[in-house]
Amino acid sequence: MSGIKDEIILRGLKENNLKNVDLNIPKEKIIVFTGLSGSGKSSVVFDTLATESRRQMTLNYPLYVRNQMPRYERPHADLMQNLSPVVVVEQRPIGGNSRSTVGTYMDIDPLIRLLFSRVGNPPIGSATDFSSQGSFGRCPECGGYGEVIAPDLDKMIDYDKSLREYAVKFKPLSPSGWQGQWMMTCGLFDPDKPLKDYSEEELHLFLYGPREGERAYAPFHTKNGPHNAEWDGLLPRFTRVYINRDISKLKQVSQDDVLAVSTHSLCPTCKGTGLNPKVLECKINGLNIAEYDQLELPEMLEELKKIKDPMGKSIAQQAIPYVKQLVDMGLGYLSLSRKMGTLSGGEAQRAKIARHLGSSLNNITYIFDEPSAGLHPEEVDMLIQMLKRIKDQHNTVIVIEHDLSVIKAADEIIEMGPGAGVNGGKVVYQGKLEGLKNSPTATALKHQLKINKNPRDIKSYFTIKRASNNNLKNISINIPKSVLVSVCGVSGSGKSSLILEAFTKKYPDSITVGHGGIGISNRSTMATYMGIMDDIRAIFSKATGQPAGLFSFNSLGACPVCKGKGVLTPEVAFADPVTIPCEACGGKRYSDEALSYRYQDKNIVEILDLTIDEAINYFKAPKIIKRVHTLKDVGLGYLTLGQTTSSLSGGEIQRLKLASHLQKEGQIYLLDEPSSGLHSEDNEKLLDVFQNLVNRGNSVIIIEHKLDLIAASDWVIELGPGGGKQGGQIIFEGTPEEMLNAETLTARWLKDGV
Repeated sequence: MSGIKDEIILRGLKENNLKNVDLNIPKEKIIVFTGLSGSGKSSVVFDTLATESRRQMTLNYPLYVRNQMPRYERPHADLMQNLSPVVVVEQRPIGGNSRSTVGTYMDIDPLIRLLFSRVGNPPIGSATDFSSQGSFGRCPECGGYGEVIAPDLDKMIDYDKSLREYAVKFKPLSPSGWQGQWMMTCGLFDPDKPLKDYSEEELHLFLYGPREGERAYAPFHTKNGPHNAEWDGLLPRFTRVYINRDISKLKQVSQDDVLAVSTHSLCPTCKGTGLNPKVLECKINGLNIAEYDQLELPEMLEELKKIKDPMGKSIAQQAIPYVKQLVDMGLGYLSLSRKMGTLSGGEAQRAKIARHLGSSLNNITYIFDEPSAGLHPEEVDMLIQMLKRIKDQHNTVIVIEHDLSVIKAADEIIEMGPGAGVNGGKVVYQGKLEGLKNSPTATALKHQLKINKNPRDIKSYFTIKRASNNNLKNISINIPKSVLVSVCGVSGSGKSSLILEAFTKKYPDSITVGHGGIGISNRSTMATYMGIMDDIRAIFSKATGQPAGLFSFNSLGACPVCKGKGVLTPEVAFADPVTIPCEACGGKRYSDEALSYRYQDKNIVEILDLTIDEAINYFKAPKIIKRVHTLKDVGLGYLTLGQTTSSLSGGEIQRLKLASHLQKEGQIYLLDEPSSGLHSEDNEKLLDVFQNLVNRGNSVIIIEHKLDLIAASDWVIELGPGGGKQGGQIIFEGTPEEMLNAETLTARWLKDGV
């Protein structure tokens, strides 16, 4: 029996663009999947291997438990054998509302609250009483937010305008919402008179409501006639509806919208902690829970180790591994109270990895999706050590990765390709690093860094004075205009704070392309996302004399059976979900009537099946041609117009977002790690796009770790020297050539690459 090799066996994989792929993946090794963006890596690793493993894991639970768990559809494959349980660490940005902190994300907060409720002095009731969201624990003054929020009249009102001209700048209370309509039609205010012309009495009634003891009737007009209502004043109404209630439940308005028209100052009662002052009196070794939450993590470890009480010690022992994990990942400078939303991409990526690694289980398959995204080359080294540690505990590590140093550290490389989309979906190579020849990755591994020896001339600058966002230490800097600028430094050094916060505040017209996902649904296609679907429908409508809606699968043209989805998902009670192509339209989504009309010899489905490259020669309309060209420019020429955005890979989404912004003749482009999710070969296409943008007179500033892009820039700015408190200073500014003589971390890696 011992002659049998334990490996994962996959046969006949057909998910997405996979062309009947067969693979044997060895266990207890580091296996790196690489290949161009869109070549089929995620289809093998996530859509097949991870999905099937999770699906079979849930089969072990009784049906009533399975009903509460996520359901997975069986992947398209002939055979999947010897899978082990999977832990997936994805690339998606960590969401998080305004209350989500490092402590809540890592599940350390509940343990600290429990600790205080058991051994804190003077004692206070239960663990929930130590939460700013509990009825006892929250500060009575600010409701647990730590800030006192009050409406700011100057931000909310434009006195030169009338109500009808949007004198109220806060959208839900302006004419675009029902409340604004009500103010204009209730008879109390003249909707066409500028506010500055209101009498003192009228203005008081409008802003603050009727005086003490008086009431102001203001009928609310509906199609069924007027309804009795009372006017309460703009500011009292805003405070009641948007400050004193949980607005996360409201659809039309976000926390940021409210903060944009209000002032917020630290709450004097709880000093910004959000906690009831009684809670803050309870201490362990002289520290209250708010002070605990603000300790840097190594200091916190010391405090947890000091606890001698047996009950407290057992709770502290549970928290210590999580805290240590963060410190080991190089995030020791964070504190539990740090808001998740303020972490940089690289910090969030490592927090996510740390969260999954507190476990002592083994014989598991760990799947990492681009774990190097957002990490400086120096930190990638740390990541590789961590992947080796996981492997040494008898686990299988599967990594989707473009970073060359991670690829070099693999025990086995599987390259997908040869191209992307319809041109990908095959295994181009499987084996050791040495055997990798004649493929995009082999070329990238031989590639030498090219330092830009002839940077563009600098004629003028953007200036930022004394920026102190997050960890920035009062930075003043001149950033060159109309050239390609790279901003680099270890994660947490202040790159995003400088460019995405301080810079955008001073230059609000900048076009920012960040990491956020795009609204993804199976009804959103490349053509709809790029805003050309309406034009295509209009062309059809004009050519055939039919209504434009007939050429939309979300409208008149939808197949009557599947309602334009192209697939049916029959309700199969508690069994695994199944998706079957709609037999009526054969998955085409359109009704027979819609398909009977043609424009230039093609019906609407045949047009949506055109690739971007083909569409360039098919259409005549300038707007369509221009937008299709921007997709080709960012290297997405192989995708079809009708491809759904939900089927795109991370690297494709990144470039699609970029393409949608390239249509604007913008002045300043800010790009947050544009290379994440891209193979080195795709990076060269991206660099061409940036150079063309600059040649057309735009300024392009990229936050980037990829040495290729840094070396090709005209100007480089490095922040550091470390992350968090150790960062926030400018440690280098100059040309890439000058950087070769600098003594910074990035400079060291740049010299290595040359």
